Amino acid sequence: MSLFAERPGPSSSGEGPAPARRSTHLLRRIAGLAAGVALLALAAGGALYHQVATAPLPPRLADISVSRVVLDRNGDLLRAFATRDERWRLPVRLDEIDPLYIRMLMAFEDRRFRAHHGVDPLALGRAALQTLSRQRIVSGGSTLTMQVVRLLNEAPTRSLAAKWQQMIGALALEQRLGKDDILSLYVMRAPFGGNLEGVRAASLVWFGKEPRRLTPAEAALLVALPQAPEARRPDRFPEAARRARDRVLDRAVEAGVLSVEDAQAARLDPVPVVRRAMPMIAPHLTSLVAAANPAAVSQTLTLDRDLQRAMEQLVAAKALQLGPQMSAALLVADHGTGEILASVGSPGLADDGRQGYVDMTGAVRSPGSALKPLIYGLAFEQGVAHPESFIEDRPVRIAGYDPTNFDLSFQGTVTVREALQLSLNIPAVKLLEAVGPAQLTARLRRTGITPVLPEGLTPGLAIGLGGVGLTLRDLTTLYASIAAGGRPLRLVHMAGESARLTPALPVLEPVPAWYVADILARAPRPSTAADAGIAFKTGTAYGYRDAVAVGFDGRHVVGVWTGRADGTPVPGMTGLTSAAPILFEAFDRLGPSRVPLPAAPGGVLSLATAGLPQPLRRARVRTESPLSGGVTGTLRISHPPSGAEVDLGLGLSRDTSASPLVVKLQGGTGPFTWFANGAPVASGAFQTQLVWRPDGPGLQTIMVIDGRGATDRIEVTIR
Repeated sequence: MSLFAERPGPSSSGEGPAPARRSTHLLRRIAGLAAGVALLALAAGGALYHQVATAPLPPRLADISVSRVVLDRNGDLLRAFATRDERWRLPVRLDEIDPLYIRMLMAFEDRRFRAHHGVDPLALGRAALQTLSRQRIVSGGSTLTMQVVRLLNEAPTRSLAAKWQQMIGALALEQRLGKDDILSLYVMRAPFGGNLEGVRAASLVWFGKEPRRLTPAEAALLVALPQAPEARRPDRFPEAARRARDRVLDRAVEAGVLSVEDAQAARLDPVPVVRRAMPMIAPHLTSLVAAANPAAVSQTLTLDRDLQRAMEQLVAAKALQLGPQMSAALLVADHGTGEILASVGSPGLADDGRQGYVDMTGAVRSPGSALKPLIYGLAFEQGVAHPESFIEDRPVRIAGYDPTNFDLSFQGTVTVREALQLSLNIPAVKLLEAVGPAQLTARLRRTGITPVLPEGLTPGLAIGLGGVGLTLRDLTTLYASIAAGGRPLRLVHMAGESARLTPALPVLEPVPAWYVADILARAPRPSTAADAGIAFKTGTAYGYRDAVAVGFDGRHVVGVWTGRADGTPVPGMTGLTSAAPILFEAFDRLGPSRVPLPAAPGGVLSLATAGLPQPLRRARVRTESPLSGGVTGTLRISHPPSGAEVDLGLGLSRDTSASPLVVKLQGGTGPFTWFANGAPVASGAFQTQLVWRPDGPGLQTIMVIDGRGATDRIEVTIR
């Protein structure tokens, strides 16, 4: 038998040799095992897919409350309001953050962020190996998506079960949101110490600026803080914050985000050690708009942030100069558009001594003489007078009203132009009597202003001298309309809001409006004011309770109020001495060059008095019984009362810049002779008021004798 003859096997079974049988059996077992593993893998994968597909999104995703913000006309932050849970969590877009921060964040936290699907197996494996080899946690292996899930769930992930749920949540989140959406959630929710959340809030508080432009050191610190926000707070643990920042810089160099030189320079930058307050610019107006629309996350105003800051600093500085408890308010608007560019309600919201919480731009106060320009404009419009018409400034009784000038002097015959520039009361009342008080209030209403009169009273001649209530915003609106050639407009503070009024009836016709502006542009101004093309008018309320100044050039209108918020009189305070200097400095801060006032429109009569038509050479005003010999009645010094203490700012020695003592008289028959401490100081037929400067502080005796020999006297203490 051949050695190579095949050994026959059992013919009934058809089986091959034993080794072959074993190999076949092994292959079958392997195939079965593989199939089982595959089935298990498919089942596990299916279960995982089902778990991911049905996993609920983090509970806070649908309801992430953010801080409401109020922005200026350029999108810059004026003010933010804390969220319902008292967090600073400001809305921010990725394109509003410096790209350097985004690159450093990914280099440090998640290099494969753009490639993975929520979980990075390589990062998890690396973290596990590092933990095993070093017997401590070196890195967690969490992706940015996993961190977002943790932040939204607001729950720790220290257990394996919690970590597994975080991974499931990350996979689910990636299925439903894009990468930029996930990154946006991170930069808005990442913690930065205390109640700070999000890159924008952190940048504003730690660096005092928006995150649009960050230095490498700033970007690195913002990357480092969320890992241990409380342990690395720069204001409490600056050294820990610095070390963490420098580690981020090292990683940025390894990833090629920064050069070695840039990283070395960044390490030299100091870490901020002060937590800044969140911006609160234009606090009164921002509070107003936030309260008016509490559901709005973001609102945009017409204000200019830089100009607003400059005006707030100006008002605060000037209020300190005016004295204790003195307040001030200011408005700046573009009278071409009606947009308010700056609104300062007080010297400081937190200044309780000056009642800084009161927004004096909206407080109803007396405008003093500030309505006179509209009276004169109406007189020009109705042909009652021309700027060069003559008018008498002499004592007179008009409709039972006896007006007097502020200084109790009389100028005699003056032009209407001079009467307005000198703010003479008697000519203004004469012109108001001619045009009618009702006409004055009707024209005010054409600008949307509602004058406030004492209950039950109708407009009388006293409204021309301040006997009516208006706000600073009302006054500024009126002057904006005059500056705009008589075109009515309302001042607006919300971006996109129309300043147009319907119906748009003119406040003044163009020619009378130009006459008024031309007169006011040449009015006497404070000695410190530049002789620029600014038309302005001041006003002082009766009893020295309010002082205002309102002015305009070819583009801007500025309104200023000074006084005490509680309405307490401030002896000696006038619009020219307290409000006008602020007004002119405000114009200086608007820029070194003025937009010129407009040229004269057609129809302007630029003639001297002698060249005017005969009916216009004298103002056509009706007067009643000129007063001669003073008034009648019981002689009495009405102000100040005897025994009063009057603060004139004299201090311990005579000060020529101090306010004079003003003594007012009622009744009696002229002429009147005044005595101060026994010495005659003034006399005259119409000397019903004494304006006198004492030699120094102390007790003063004032006496008056009238033409019939009646006398009255008071004693006051001067300080």
